[in-house]
Amino acid sequence: MAMTWDLSDVPTVDCGDLAAAMRALIEDERGLVLLRGLTEADMDTVRETLKRRFDGEPQQSLAAFVRFRHMVEVFSARRLKELLLDRGLALMASAIAIAAAQRLNANRGFNPQVFLMSLQDAVSDNVVELAPANDDRALELAHQLAA
Repeated sequence: MAMTWDLSDVPTVDCGDLAAAMRALIEDERGLVLLRGLTEADMDTVRETLKRRFDGEPQQSLAAFVRFRHMVEVFSARRLKELLLDRGLALMASAIAIAAAQRLNANRGFNPQVFLMSLQDAVSDNVVELAPANDDRALELAHQLAA
């Protein structure tokens, strides 16, 4: 069967597919792939897991594999590796969700800066709530300060 999707825009996949691939590596005691990269044995495990998951849908399996491989590859960037070491495996769910949905060019991979900013937004602890714009008290205080 011929591939019908463009390598410059890899189709999105379900988060559960990437999570299943990661779970298979963790169960095989090779869960540190984001820090050390993928070996041939790791790629074989991921390929087999995705083949079983997508029996009869090779294009979906290939799209998930390409996204997983590039997710691991983007973590070789210094800032992403530092964030992973700082936050630990709590980043995993957010990283998988981003990798499943973010635009991906199979030749270039994920943009490390865009991936980092998306990941930081997803795990941000310091959310500041802004007051509504039509708050009368805030408007009164603004007028007092301006006087």
